Amino acid sequence: MRSQQLNSFEQLSCRKQSDIAADRDLNRQFTIEQLKTRDNWTNIGYLANVYLIMITTVVTALWTFYVVHSAGIGWWWNIPIAAIAVVVMGASQHQLGGAVHEGTHYTLFKDRKTSELVSDWFAAFPIYTTTQAFRLHHLAHHQFVNDPERDPNFDQAKESGHWLDFPIAHVDFLMAVLRQLNPVLLVRYIIARIRYSTMGVETNPYTRPNGLGSPSAIRVGVLFAVGAPIVLLPLAIMNWHATAAIALASMLVTVVGYYATIPENDFPKSRVNPVISQRTTQISRVVYLGILYAALTTAEYTTGAPMWGYFALFWVVPLFTTFPLFMILREWLQHGNADRGRYTNSRVFLANPLMRYAIFPWGMDYHLPHHLVASVPHYKLKDLHAYLLEDPKYAEQCRIVEGWSQPAGQGYPTMIDVLGPNYTPQGNPIHVDDATLELADVTDKAGIAAHAKASREA
Repeated sequence: MRSQQLNSFEQLSCRKQSDIAADRDLNRQFTIEQLKTRDNWTNIGYLANVYLIMITTVVTALWTFYVVHSAGIGWWWNIPIAAIAVVVMGASQHQLGGAVHEGTHYTLFKDRKTSELVSDWFAAFPIYTTTQAFRLHHLAHHQFVNDPERDPNFDQAKESGHWLDFPIAHVDFLMAVLRQLNPVLLVRYIIARIRYSTMGVETNPYTRPNGLGSPSAIRVGVLFAVGAPIVLLPLAIMNWHATAAIALASMLVTVVGYYATIPENDFPKSRVNPVISQRTTQISRVVYLGILYAALTTAEYTTGAPMWGYFALFWVVPLFTTFPLFMILREWLQHGNADRGRYTNSRVFLANPLMRYAIFPWGMDYHLPHHLVASVPHYKLKDLHAYLLEDPKYAEQCRIVEGWSQPAGQGYPTMIDVLGPNYTPQGNPIHVDDATLELADVTDKAGIAAHAKASREA
């Protein structure tokens, strides 16, 4: 009898423990689902702040140029002013990349089409990409994070020569940063990124076999983006503004007509459907650039100011210098010297506001929780991190980083420390994040599953 009572008690105890575990899991799921909710207002403020900083930067720089000119002092005083502006604008372009990143995960706004349109027109088009193009690159990075065969970040970095042989010593890392100040290397990085984001590559797990589309469908858009300014700038310099207007209109109508009439199969196909059709997106991007180029030409004609020159200085120069520099630094810090473990493929960074603006935009300082639950919007990642700390495994393995190169006194390693041999994670099982695609419209689940299986077995 006593034995039966003990057995009953043990069974009851096990049931209670099972119920507690089930309740805990249910509560955990509910909390994370709550964190995934997004609204239609918060990111308007973030985007507005970025545009306000960019406008303020350009206006301030132009005002100081005017003061220098009016005072009759040496023109070389404009050089440090321009350099500061290029740094701030490159950081702001990185901020726009952060907005595209949110659009990539469908978290910029509640409505998918609104999210896609805002991401394209106010963030992706200005930095010469599209949300869907970056999505195919970035979601593959999430699902196959740090997989040298399937993570597009690795492939791209190898091609452009920007990945480092981690772990790396402090002095070697600092020398690597200094080498990135070479404009040739930065341009090389951007060109590689354009190829990966715009043209697509067969090594991307989300690329359909024989689905890259017609090369002409890519080249025509690139030709318009680069060629139109080459045609318009000399005409603007010679004050042939009517001719410039006719030339731009002719090029725009021709390119839009081309994209409106080519066969659907000429556009690239992938294993993740776009929110907005490729045809519509390509036409929209060309129209955006047409509006931009027309506005620059018109402003130069009406004001007499060198608007094309200002565009080159304040937008094109940062696009090929400080913007890629900040991106390279972020990728090194987020994933350099990390492995493929669930809790060790990235880190959490306690960074100051300037570093967050330039290097960790839109919640990228909380990068490990982002990789764990990618559908949580950036403004809730800090809360997600706090919640995940209740998980003993996360609390034990999550690497928190503080400061650039000097310890902050809280016992956390610095950003340079974690890239060294003392913080190389080892022995963690490979994690493939299939939940990355939970909000995506996947067209070839079997093809992606085959890549996931091969990645786990690598």
